[in-house]
Amino acid sequence: MVCVRFAPSPTGHLHVGGVRTALFNWLFARNQKGKFILRIEDTDIKRSERDWIDNIIEGLSWIGIDWDEGPYYQSERRAIYDRYFEKLKRTGRIYPCFCTPEELKRRREAGMFLYDRRCYRLSEDEVEERIKAGEPHVYRFLMPEGEIVFEDLIHGELRKEGKEIEDFVVVRSDGTPTYNFACVVDDHEMGITHVIRAHEHIANTPKQLVLYHALGLDPPRFVHIPLILGPDKKKLSKRHGAVSLLDYRKEGYLPEAMANFLALLGWTPGGNQEILSLDEMIERFSLSRVHRADAVFDIQKLDWMNGYYIRQLSDDDLLNRLRPFILAAGYLKEEEFETEKGWLLRAVRAYKPRMKRLTDFIHLSVYIFKDDYPVDRDALRLIDETARKRFNMLADRYELLERFDRKVAEEVFRSLIKELGIKTKELIHPVRIQLTGRTEGPGLFEIMELLGKERTIGRLRH
Repeated sequence: MVCVRFAPSPTGHLHVGGVRTALFNWLFARNQKGKFILRIEDTDIKRSERDWIDNIIEGLSWIGIDWDEGPYYQSERRAIYDRYFEKLKRTGRIYPCFCTPEELKRRREAGMFLYDRRCYRLSEDEVEERIKAGEPHVYRFLMPEGEIVFEDLIHGELRKEGKEIEDFVVVRSDGTPTYNFACVVDDHEMGITHVIRAHEHIANTPKQLVLYHALGLDPPRFVHIPLILGPDKKKLSKRHGAVSLLDYRKEGYLPEAMANFLALLGWTPGGNQEILSLDEMIERFSLSRVHRADAVFDIQKLDWMNGYYIRQLSDDDLLNRLRPFILAAGYLKEEEFETEKGWLLRAVRAYKPRMKRLTDFIHLSVYIFKDDYPVDRDALRLIDETARKRFNMLADRYELLERFDRKVAEEVFRSLIKELGIKTKELIHPVRIQLTGRTEGPGLFEIMELLGKERTIGRLRH
């Protein structure tokens, strides 16, 4: 049975690149009726924080990724690593290194880019004496010479000379395992069949393969997926904007849209269809359709896709998703939400076609919630003394109405235009600016209905 894992380090926010890796693993597992495991690689105690773990779990859950096992925490698996460490010791393939970080830094600055194995040449007596004296030390793996060859399911056969890789550390001075060692142990213990991860991990694969070989273990299949680049074709980073998944939630993106968008960064479902549900992605997902070339994060495409998903939501569902944004903006209080629900649903229907992000509703609708709203100063040139006289004439007619809705408001409006003998645009544009401070928006009479009779009249006379 196929078994894959997503194994993030909790040293920062869940990055969209990490989410895309998790998504590919999850889609592959679900397509193959296999198992998806969540593993938190928190052996770097100094950099790992509980908040980052919570961020990872919350982000995966928000986007729709669930897991069959886990989360497992490497910090709780020390006894397992110790057992494999003892096995490595017996192979004679690791040795203690007493070089301090400061010494190693000086040597690198002097041009020594690979560790020179000076501690490997120490006598057994000296090693034993220094260990007994409590001198801090790490354990390094003795890299074999010769070529390391492995098959990547995307990139094909890859090769690396062993002499080009230094004797890497497998256990730190505090006894905790490093990434490569813990990764090999966990992947074997958890029965991982396919390691699907970012392209940048290709450099780790030869190190892990020699560990598998030294421990007498069968390695999994390796799949290194393309990087995600910014529009400038450089690796996606904060300089390109938000990179944390939950930042996109704050900016008003839907989880359905994010999952769909990220899945298409480096994978083709076949055909021209770009809008896919999670079920459709599961059905179509194949590693053979994952690209070799890096993918470009196109925010305009994400906005288009998010807008599409917003328009597919029912008004009730959309209002429910807008609720936290409306409350955070201070437009309504929690207790007002239910009493104003009918009016809010009308507002949602009015602005839905224009929204690309949920946050757009807050900016687009500000003038129906607040009387103190931004005004396009350039557009005010359309409002002259003649326009003000016409506003008062329209307000006078609206004052006489017992029922005020979009239909009646439009009838009265068009009657005045006919009476004045002017073109529609000569009144409709100035009135829109007078009521909203803008030149664009939903239908003018929809806006009047949302504002209500008193507020419409009040703004016309302002």
